[in-house]
Amino acid sequence: MLQALEEAGIAPDFVLGTSVGAINGAVVAMDQPGGVAQLTSLWGELSGGEVFGGSVLSQTATLVRSRTHVHPRGPLQRLLRRELGDRQIEDLAIPFACVAASIERAADHWFERGPVVEAVLASSAVPGLLPPMRIGTEHYLDGGLVDSIPLGRAIERGARTIFVLQVGRVEAPLRPPRQPLEVGLVAFEVARRHRFTTLMSDLPDDVDVHVLPTGSEPLAFNSRRNLRYRAFTTVSARIDAAYDATRDYLDGLR
Repeated sequence: MLQALEEAGIAPDFVLGTSVGAINGAVVAMDQPGGVAQLTSLWGELSGGEVFGGSVLSQTATLVRSRTHVHPRGPLQRLLRRELGDRQIEDLAIPFACVAASIERAADHWFERGPVVEAVLASSAVPGLLPPMRIGTEHYLDGGLVDSIPLGRAIERGARTIFVLQVGRVEAPLRPPRQPLEVGLVAFEVARRHRFTTLMSDLPDDVDVHVLPTGSEPLAFNSRRNLRYRAFTTVSARIDAAYDATRDYLDGLR
């Protein structure tokens, strides 16, 4: 999607990110030559298993020690430190913000200043997979819990043409749960999408929102499929499909 936008001459005035979108968005906000290639390389490394690697035994050992998560934060933190350095959010070339869920306040928290890596780690701390990120006196979990597609925040900040770069889940049809595990997942997915769909149904007249296509056929939400968070083998094909679909979409706009 980013490659197609770049080729179409569409550059952001500001970038908002949630969860994995915070990782991608921070790299985009650096506005460095080869940023898209940098992200492609980064996702290639993720597919190699550095961050979410380890055997079932090592994951179990981590869970036993922590009692809250199956992967340590260290590998992701080192990867982000290498890619983002010691930059501060306010010093990025393009204004950037990302959201995380404050545990103590049960509320969203937008990071608009301070160390980029800390903010991104907070925004992408997936419950159960990675530990909560402590910053100051608060602990933070994945921003998807409170604002998975921050459309409202973009409008509040004055955006009138908005491009949503999403991973396809918003398009995947839901179905009633059929297994015990699906009950919580489906309930969370309803809550996660509700805010976005409500905003989309009542947009201000002067706001245009473009939900960019992934190029992949949306599949019904399925507990087994959506828990396969380490299934990175299709990353390259998904990148290519999203590029082709988004390029065609943007050509249609013109």
